[in-house]
Amino acid sequence: MQVASAINRRELRRYLERVDDRWRLDLALLGGARVADEHGAPPQRERGPEFVVILVSSAYDGMPWLERVYHAGSLWDALEMGAPADVHCYTPAEFERKRRALRVVREAAQEGVNLLADRN
Repeated sequence: MQVASAINRRELRRYLERVDDRWRLDLALLGGARVADEHGAPPQRERGPEFVVILVSSAYDGMPWLERVYHAGSLWDALEMGAPADVHCYTPAEFERKRRALRVVREAAQEGVNLLADRN
């Protein structure tokens, strides 16, 4: 899937670099209303968060969840992206559990953009 101009791909790459400098990412997904817009969702709907970022890293093991989310969220540039992000940080095992338990994580996994797919 190609994400159009409503999503700042350049800033997304910079964000991933900032996060990956701290914790090697196994998976990074982007979901939310802006991705749904790109998929052709109708304008008359409950939008939810503009951006949902799911970060999965084995490096999160042993790190408190709130600390992960705080640090990864502070690296997001809402001004450049045009909106804040709902950031989720999980170990691979936590991600598998949350994908079954949380709708927002499941939707990002099913319909979102794999941000590491085009990483060189």
